[in-house]
Amino acid sequence: MIRFLCAVIMGLYATSVTAQQVQDCDWIARADAIVEPWKDNTRTFANGNVRLALLDTVEPAAAAFHILVLSPPYGELGERQCKTIGVQQNIGFPGVDFKSLEAAYHPSIGLVFELKLQVFDGSNFDPGQLQFSLNQSTGEIVIFDQ
Repeated sequence: MIRFLCAVIMGLYATSVTAQQVQDCDWIARADAIVEPWKDNTRTFANGNVRLALLDTVEPAAAAFHILVLSPPYGELGERQCKTIGVQQNIGFPGVDFKSLEAAYHPSIGLVFELKLQVFDGSNFDPGQLQFSLNQSTGEIVIFDQ
């Protein structure tokens, strides 16, 4: 876990552009896209204030998996912010190992998440990982370069 936090902290200082993108929830975040069984593909953190879920939009077939993030800050009606993470707008990952999800808390960063996934380089599906942080006060989600 310490190695994971050190890697994340070092990632904060990376300056290159990441290949992943955070976007507001839209058609991707439909309830029917949550991968079944729900109990295996959703997890809560921060006393239930933060929820991550694995989404499968079916298409595009080689990039159908996204990560759903429900978290503070809360809106005027008490709803959490809703974001999805994929490779780029409306394009997800070829595969995500949701069981590999690890989380840690760092006071100066917030919640930090890491999970294994697949990336498509145009001809091959290669193993990869996604690391990102969530600041519950601001709602900012930062994806760390690998």
